[in-house]
Amino acid sequence: MLVKITAKRQVTFPARVLDALGVSPGDRLELREGSDGYMLRPVRVDESMLGGLRDKLKRGRGTFDLEQVRERAGASTLRD
Repeated sequence: MLVKITAKRQVTFPARVLDALGVSPGDRLELREGSDGYMLRPVRVDESMLGGLRDKLKRGRGTFDLEQVRERAGASTLRD
């Protein structure tokens, strides 16, 4: 499969590749160098790093749905 690099050094991946990786707009991909070339993999949120939010959530408001928060505009900081 070939992809084209634009003048701004950007690449557009076919939708089926992004679907196979399970990524969507705003998600991050890691490009890791190996002995056979480069490997592309999605970067997932480490939910164990969200412990600092525990005291910021109000009790009795139901459960915390990380996926719902990630969908909100402006929640890009939770994608790292």
